[in-house]
This record gives sequence, C-alpha cells and structure tokens, in this order.
Amino acid sequence: MDELLKLLKHNALETPKNLARMLNTTEEAVKAKIAGYEGAGIIRGYQAVLNTDLMDVELVRAVIEIKVTPEREGGFNRIAERVSKFPEVESVYLMSGTYDLMAVVAGRNLKDVAFFVSEKLATIQGIISTGTHFMLKTYKNNGVLMEAEKTDERLKVSP
Repeated sequence: MDELLKLLKHNALETPKNLARMLNTTEEAVKAKIAGYEGAGIIRGYQAVLNTDLMDVELVRAVIEIKVTPEREGGFNRIAERVSKFPEVESVYLMSGTYDLMAVVAGRNLKDVAFFVSEKLATIQGIISTGTHFMLKTYKNNGVLMEAEKTDERLKVSP
C-alpha cells in the first residue's frame, strides 16, 4: 500500500502539511495525490472510529452469515448490492467457506435485529439461509484498540 494511504488510514485528520513533511514531499503533491485517490474511488470516505461501549446509546450489532443461490451472469453481486442498501447494514463482504456473504448489522435492540433478519433479509429471493451472531463486546475496530493499554506501575519482582 502507498505510504500516503497508510498514513491517512492511521489518521485521516492529519494535515497535508504534516503528511508532506512525513513523506519528504510538498504539500501540493500530497493534496494532488489525495484528490487523485478520491477521484479514482480508492478513498471512499472518512470516518471516526467510535467506542460505542462508552457512549450512552442503545445499539446492538450482529454479524450475519448469508447463504445465497448465485445468479447466472451476476453471481452474488445483485443480492449483495440489495442487502447493502438497507440502512441497518453497516458492511457486506463476499466470503469463502460455508456461507457466501457476511453482513454487519446494527439495531436499537435484539428485537430490531431479529426483525431485520426475519422480515427483510430472509425474504430476499435467492437467500437460502442466514446465521446471526450478536457482538457482545468490541476489543478492536478498524485497527484501533477500544481500551487503552493498562500499565502496571508496580516494581517487577523476579523469583
């Protein structure tokens, strides 16, 4: 991966001036490269990584395995695109293994997620079955640890 993309992935708020200094190039070159990545669709957006466990919000997230009957000439794409359009769906991936697609879904509570799966997702033509796994706690998200590393300030004693 390009060094500029690595730096932006780590901290998208870094200024072009600082990025240029880190990459030993000009600010204008960094701005042009970023604009090129955005125009080509390589950079699709910028987001903050949130620790929802610390927020005062009711949110339940689940990973849903989806088994699909592939379509002629479209494979899994039509169903994946249709699933992606639901507002409850955060991410959709084509997978290898025992299921075909994986979706990450969010709702206000277990009932909302269950309703989404049974009434919206499972009723899509071409979906054979689903398996839902509720996320209980997030330890790391998008490469970011959700808890600061604990430091032990006691003196180490050797046996």
